[in-house]
Amino acid sequence: MDYQGGNIGRVFVLRIDHGDNVLEEIEKFATAENITSAFMFMLGALSEGNVVVGPEKNQTPPTPIWFRFNNPHEVIGIGNIFKENGKTRIHLHAALGRNGNTSAGCIREKNETFMVTEIFVLEIQGMQAERIHDKERGFSPICFRKD
Repeated sequence: MDYQGGNIGRVFVLRIDHGDNVLEEIEKFATAENITSAFMFMLGALSEGNVVVGPEKNQTPPTPIWFRFNNPHEVIGIGNIFKENGKTRIHLHAALGRNGNTSAGCIREKNETFMVTEIFVLEIQGMQAERIHDKERGFSPICFRKD
C-alpha cells in the first residue's frame, strides 16, 4: 500500500447534455481547468455505452468482458481524474440500470448522455500523484511522488 494526503480545492458541477460523450466532456473540462487530481460523482442517464464488467479470468494483464448497450440506462458513478504522461485520464466506475436489470463496471470508450448527466468534481490540492502504466499488470495505477 502507498498513500498521500491532500486537501479539497475547487468544487465544480458539470451538466453534460443529451447526446454528449460523458468521458470526452469530463476530459475537456479537466484539461481546460488544469485539474491534475480530483474525485468525482456522477448521476443521470446514458443512451448508449461501453462498460468493462470484469476480467475474463483471474489473471493479469486482464482480458476485459464488455457490456455494450444502445438503449437508455439510469446511471450512478464514482471516479477520479489524474494525469498519465501529461494527459488527463478519467477512471469512472458506474452502476447502470434498466427495467430492473443492473450492471456495474468501468465506463470506457463512447458513452452518450440521455437527457442529462451531472458530474460533481472535487479537486484534490497538495497531492503529487499521477498514473504510470504497468505493462506486466496491464493498467496504470496511481503512483505518488515524494518530493
